[in-house]
Amino acid sequence: MKKTIGMIGGMSWESTAVYYKEINELVRKRFGGLVSADILMRSVDFSEIVAWQKAGQWDKASAYLGQVGRNLQRGGADCVLICTNTMHMIANEVSAQFDIPLIHIVDVTGRSLKAVGMKRPLLLATRYTMEQGFYRDRLESEHGISAMVPDAADRQAVHDIIFDELCCGIVQDASREVYRGAIEKAKAAGCDSVILGCTEIGLLIGPADTDLPVFDSTKLHAAAAVDFACAEDQDRLREPA
Repeated sequence: MKKTIGMIGGMSWESTAVYYKEINELVRKRFGGLVSADILMRSVDFSEIVAWQKAGQWDKASAYLGQVGRNLQRGGADCVLICTNTMHMIANEVSAQFDIPLIHIVDVTGRSLKAVGMKRPLLLATRYTMEQGFYRDRLESEHGISAMVPDAADRQAVHDIIFDELCCGIVQDASREVYRGAIEKAKAAGCDSVILGCTEIGLLIGPADTDLPVFDSTKLHAAAAVDFACAEDQDRLREPA
């Protein structure tokens, strides 16, 4: 590998662990042997981030994550991942504070949906992500994809399961059924696919829980980081002998 992946993690650490494992498994699959990813990670205190979210103090979160990104750049990172969907609400403000590329999770997901012709996905995520415009608006404007969200009661249930259970490492069958129910309602209303738009949701559900195509933002984001980091190596491997 030629490039170092910078990760802003800890939001929550449950999903950050998935990022770390997924990135390294993808690198090993590409190169074999003992090759592993060159990663520089800062894992933040999620309780501070959640307090800012609840208070609507996104400016404080932006300043903090921007500083973390600058420190990753100083430490040698060649790109930055914000390892959570929700905090991409302030991705532009955060990325403006450093000079290396930020790999945007919404764009990664949008390109994957578009590549296979999906037009009307169900977005499952935190209430911030489902109800604020940053995610769905970007999907629409940048990728021509019109996402739908669950009804108000299901949005609250999906959100609460993320924060009260998944972020705490709790995975329950009853909660899986709540998500499956929300998917079935959306399918009846015309959705053609499902976005796991919170990095913890893949801990609870996946392709086995619906016959609709499932797009796991955590795995897609990790794969995009590996593509970025390995680009020079892959080009070299494709050169004729």
